[in-house]
Amino acid sequence: MRAIRTLLCAAATAALLAPVSVQAQGLFSPAIMVNDQAITNYELNQRVALLEAFNTPGNPAEVARQQLIDDALRRDYMASRGISITDEGLQAALEEFAGRANQSVDQFLAALASQGIEEQALRDYVEINSLWRDFIRREFRGSVDVSDRDIDTAIASELGNTTAIQVLLSEIIIPAPPERAAEAMAIAERLSRLRSTAEFSAAAAQYSAVQTKENGGRLPWKSLDEYPAGLGDVLLALEPGEVTQPLPIPNGVALLQLRDLREVDSGEAKPMMLDYAVFTIGGGLTAEALAQAAQIDADTDSCDDLYGVAKGLPEDRLTRTTAAPSEIENDIAMVLAGLDEGESAAALTRNDGQTLLYVMLCSRLPVVDGGIDRETVANRLSSRQLAQQADLLLARLRANATIVTP
Repeated sequence: MRAIRTLLCAAATAALLAPVSVQAQGLFSPAIMVNDQAITNYELNQRVALLEAFNTPGNPAEVARQQLIDDALRRDYMASRGISITDEGLQAALEEFAGRANQSVDQFLAALASQGIEEQALRDYVEINSLWRDFIRREFRGSVDVSDRDIDTAIASELGNTTAIQVLLSEIIIPAPPERAAEAMAIAERLSRLRSTAEFSAAAAQYSAVQTKENGGRLPWKSLDEYPAGLGDVLLALEPGEVTQPLPIPNGVALLQLRDLREVDSGEAKPMMLDYAVFTIGGGLTAEALAQAAQIDADTDSCDDLYGVAKGLPEDRLTRTTAAPSEIENDIAMVLAGLDEGESAAALTRNDGQTLLYVMLCSRLPVVDGGIDRETVANRLSSRQLAQQADLLLARLRANATIVTP
């Protein structure tokens, strides 16, 4: 049987690599071969339309292609283990998905049909994601091992010692999508040589893309632990007035100027967990994407309001996280450090500048009763381990697969 599958895959591969005839360009011709599974042009077009209907950030064609490859790998792996979804299970998953938009399945399908999207496209999308999520939980739950020591390590930086160091900084975050990366870095290198707080503030007002630009980039006193892991040594090496070297962040570059530094009793610098939300917007730093971010900002006062903005969209468009600053991605942590509760920033990007991140600080959660809630930390560590296991498994499937694209 394996030999037959290999021959069929080889034949399909040859067809993909051969000169393309008019007939081969048909909708139902293979666009991609994943092992012995063919992904047709029709499936690819339908997934692109579905992603566009969901306003998924990034290039829809590229995202659809990668998703369908991953879907084929996951589907084949689960089928080899006899894992499938029942009709009742799929219907429940569809109802849950449509319910996010406060619609019935029929209403949701009708809305998609008006955009030329077939029912099967949604069923395929929901089925594989539901199956994979449940499979990962069942398969790896037993291997998740969060010990008391792990929890202690995760919150150690939040508990602190008897004293804490606070810094008074000013910030500049310059957007640097690929086409502007060299220009942004040149500007950052020039600004890194500034020693005057007045000149740095003027530069922040001119170049920075975050809300603190309105205040010359000035931040209030913050505990050093509120900044990304690894940045502490950089800041402690500065003299007042000095500026860091340009700090690369995804599709951007950051600069921090030390205005002052002090040591305080740890009771004055209570450790914090940051509750924050990130909403993704397609288009990067285009005028349209920034206008959408501005509209969201005008329509929302808190993180809870963002759930209304994300209603009916895929779950991954809006994420809400509670984590220690040291556990947050550096660029997001830097932005959060300059925000008050309910404030937002739309300057960071992902996907080579194609996706704009609308970041809002929901709250800073102080340690209560002498410590952080251990169960919350344990659940977060468990979820992270499950996600890592899923990523590793999918990476192995990709490495062992035969994937042929035109």
